[in-house]
Amino acid sequence: MSDYLELLALVWFFVCWLGYSEYSRRRANDRPCLSNTLDIYRGDWMRVMLQRGNRISDASVVGNLERNGAFFASSCLLILAGIITALGYTQEVMEVFSTMPFSTMPSREIWELRMVVLMVVFIYAFFKFTWSMRMYNFVAVLIGSAPMPDDKQISPAAREAFAVNAASVCNMAGDAFNLGLRSYYYALAVVAWFIHPITFMIASTWVVLVLYRREFRSAALTALRQGKVFEEPGGRTGKTDKFTANLK
Repeated sequence: MSDYLELLALVWFFVCWLGYSEYSRRRANDRPCLSNTLDIYRGDWMRVMLQRGNRISDASVVGNLERNGAFFASSCLLILAGIITALGYTQEVMEVFSTMPFSTMPSREIWELRMVVLMVVFIYAFFKFTWSMRMYNFVAVLIGSAPMPDDKQISPAAREAFAVNAASVCNMAGDAFNLGLRSYYYALAVVAWFIHPITFMIASTWVVLVLYRREFRSAALTALRQGKVFEEPGGRTGKTDKFTANLK
């Protein structure tokens, strides 16, 4: 019976992880969240960048974003090294955890499954962070190849197309970084599995609630939306005007 509870907790974890990923992706199409709000800011960033002759500040921002991904990617490698080392000392680690209050000691196979799942989470995070780093490299190249503001041979339509595509690459880099960060949250839920499978299920649910609150209901989102002019009198109207009603 205990093994069934362990497997049920694992299934619930993946339901929370994959289910929330799909939910957040779909909901970003029809309501304000951090992801689509930052997409708008990145689009305007690329348009403003095209108006500047000196793009050192833009390259510096991209470099900082890339370094953030590099930091987390290297942290993933260190954590993975620790997990692999712990797998070689499974019996000793199990004995340490057996002294913890409220903890249950499963079979060796279940214990190793817990370690493998934790390892898979950080492997996934590593790939997301490194892909984010690479795409920020692409953004740096795009900034370096961007047409100068005094180049009369480039039409306004061509400039807009360049800004849209550059922002799209930047958005993909930000989304990959966001998925990598989410993995750290889910890894904390997996840590709760070492205490008890019920604790693991509660932690998985709690992580989803925290992610939802921060991405769809946070004060940071409200500040970002209120600091953005979505409609200008006599000017262009943002494509996400329908989102503003949800902030009232």
